[in-house]
Amino acid sequence: MRALRTSSGDQIDATVGAVKVAPSRLQDRPQVDAFLRSHNALHVARQAELVDCSQHPALLAWSGDDLVGVATYLISERGCELLTLHARSRFCGTGSALLAALEEVAERQACARLWVVTTNDNCDALRFYQRRGFRLARLRPGAVTASRQTLKPEIPALGLFGIPIRDEIELEMVLTDAHVD
Repeated sequence: MRALRTSSGDQIDATVGAVKVAPSRLQDRPQVDAFLRSHNALHVARQAELVDCSQHPALLAWSGDDLVGVATYLISERGCELLTLHARSRFCGTGSALLAALEEVAERQACARLWVVTTNDNCDALRFYQRRGFRLARLRPGAVTASRQTLKPEIPALGLFGIPIRDEIELEMVLTDAHVD
């Protein structure tokens, strides 16, 4: 367990495995922005909106002094939205550590749900989130095609495994007994 503080100053505890997870600080911003840029995730298009992730809180995964993972998020009346989750190396526990820490943040902020939007080609993300308790919640056919045309032209037409990237898939984890639409 490691004590963390959210952007509002509340302390949280998260099991983080081999990496240390901590909330982003102002002095971390250049490193976080470079990390997100290297993953084409400084801006994300979802739900017909382009979001600047640098304007939102982040949890950072550190291995010593090396930034090895970043999760950006947004807390609103709809719950806690995971905007981005990227790790330098896959299958090392970094993503799981970041997600566990974000779940703690969301619960401490009394969010009824934690949710994320991914694309139809991202089979690894669909596997990752579902294995950690997320359920398929919504399908938005053609949403990525529309975002490519109007918001973020650098979204490739073909994704992983040669699958055309067309649709958004929303996954959610219910955090409380509150009703979630």
